[in-house]
Amino acid sequence: MEMWLNHEAYTIIIRILAAAFLAGLIGIEREYKRHPAGFRTHLLVGTGACLVMVMALFGFQEYMHANEEIVRYDPSRLASYVVSGVGFLGAGTIIVQGVSIKGLTTAASIWVVAAIGLAAGAGMFFAAVFTTIVVLLSLFFLNNVDRFFRSTARPEKMEIIVEQEKAVLSKIIEALEDNDISVKKVVGSRDEGKENTFAYHLHVQSPNALKRAQLHEKILLMDGVKEIKMQMEAE
Repeated sequence: MEMWLNHEAYTIIIRILAAAFLAGLIGIEREYKRHPAGFRTHLLVGTGACLVMVMALFGFQEYMHANEEIVRYDPSRLASYVVSGVGFLGAGTIIVQGVSIKGLTTAASIWVVAAIGLAAGAGMFFAAVFTTIVVLLSLFFLNNVDRFFRSTARPEKMEIIVEQEKAVLSKIIEALEDNDISVKKVVGSRDEGKENTFAYHLHVQSPNALKRAQLHEKILLMDGVKEIKMQMEAE
């Protein structure tokens, strides 16, 4: 037992536990927000990255001592493989739906967790802890920055031509608001030159061009909607 629990073993245990704890904290935040890659995924990535770093530092010492004349060893090479390889795992969390993309933040958090695990495995506890704090603050509080940019989005005018007999205005406004597009004003009028049609003129604010394009397609598929026109308002 004493042969196993020496000073090196205690160092390895502390580093692996530290990496698991820090990675788990970030994973809890992702789990709380119901992302596909949550607590277990982040914990495993951070712990695995730490193990690779620990193995690079302590795993080949006997071989190196036995072959000092012929071996030239760089422990950072294993770490570089982790940094590049974990990108494939992060890519699996990215979901493309039409023209919208989801999961980029989770993919980035997995990549950062791997870096935190490497830092813990190298004994750089200050860097690992400080990075974890920065990541958690960004994940919890930077949504307020997103909301700020949404609130300062440029206004746009939207014209929707519908069949006169169809009551679709409430469905259109509901679809807009469900996609974070704020409706500021609605004006209705008969569409001149066209029979049995009605024109709605909406003043809206849209923070996301990709989401807006996807929404156009959804509104056009509504029963009674014939045409959509949109233009940026002058500042």
